[in-house]
Amino acid sequence: MDLFIPTYFPDILHFAALVRSKNVIFEVCDNYQKQTQRNRTYIAHAQGVLPLIVPIKHKTTGRRLKSHEVESEHAFGWATNHWKSIQTAYRTAPFFEFYEDELADLFSSESITLQAHNLQIIERLMQLIGADLNYTRTASYQNNFSGNDWRYFGDKKHNRNVNFPHYIQVFESYNGFIPNCSVLDVLFNLGPQTLDYLQDLSLPSNKH
Repeated sequence: MDLFIPTYFPDILHFAALVRSKNVIFEVCDNYQKQTQRNRTYIAHAQGVLPLIVPIKHKTTGRRLKSHEVESEHAFGWATNHWKSIQTAYRTAPFFEFYEDELADLFSSESITLQAHNLQIIERLMQLIGADLNYTRTASYQNNFSGNDWRYFGDKKHNRNVNFPHYIQVFESYNGFIPNCSVLDVLFNLGPQTLDYLQDLSLPSNKH
């Protein structure tokens, strides 16, 4: 059993663990934490690493929100901006046109529940990569999980000194190789070879 946090267009390391798991469990009962991968991802852009951040609708409830309660703030048009940024970054990537139409609808609305959207994103990416995804959701927060606990992938920084094998990126001649971006980076640059790349990546310890 492998326990994960649903994140926004997960990074390469996160997805490498996902595709290798035979029994994925998503933690859906956690408290929402700011400035984590729950509402952000990073792409390789002409200017280097570009964060794509989903703005969150703030509620004055007097208590901490659960992740499944958090909604995006639709006033900023973030989904349209994210898709434009992705198009700008990857329109010349070898496989962008191949996957473009399969991803565009994920940016069709800014009025969404963040966690449900993240799960939809992960399901779609797994389909495009060609990996099976059979998952369940937690019924309560897991304080002492007995399986592989990968929830730290939901944190902001977790590279853990992993060696990311090189592949050619669109703006590599300007920025050098940028490791562990969103898995979109591998998908658009490697296409059908994405699954092989993820399966060959060495995973860090799942301990905090």
